[in-house]
Amino acid sequence: MDREEEAQSPSVVSTRLMEIVVALIIMAFGGLVIWDSIRLGWRWGLEGPQAGYFPFRVGVLIVLSSAVTLAIALFRRRREAGVFVRRHELMRVVRVLIPSAIFVFLIGYIGIYIAMAFFIAFFMWWHGRFPILKSAPVAILVPLGLFFMFELWFLIPLPKGPIEEWLGF
Repeated sequence: MDREEEAQSPSVVSTRLMEIVVALIIMAFGGLVIWDSIRLGWRWGLEGPQAGYFPFRVGVLIVLSSAVTLAIALFRRRREAGVFVRRHELMRVVRVLIPSAIFVFLIGYIGIYIAMAFFIAFFMWWHGRFPILKSAPVAILVPLGLFFMFELWFLIPLPKGPIEEWLGF
């Protein structure tokens, strides 16, 4: 896809919509801070401030600032908002997000090192267009190097799968 086609790619999400969604999410977070501060005690007690005194005020500031952002986004004209993401840009993100999510899912079943080897080989082959003969050594040596560094030198255990257990690690 050349630059002219990319510029003509349809808008998937507007900046206005994203501002509204983010303002609502942050407002909900601020509401949660307020709620928990009230649960802890949000007033000034006999010995000084209660545990939720300062977090309550921070939560109020979060909610108020989010409300201002939400109001600005709601009353802005649609054509002033601009494009947040176009279809071709979103597809680039999805092409990275899906394999990354699969990698994270596989860590729980086959361990981080084997999942990393598959992830690196796949990315080098699919996104980098490297042949398997070039991507395989990298996909094997990088997880192997990280295994030695974390497991043997730093003594920091990372999630392991059945192969590492079979090898006694």
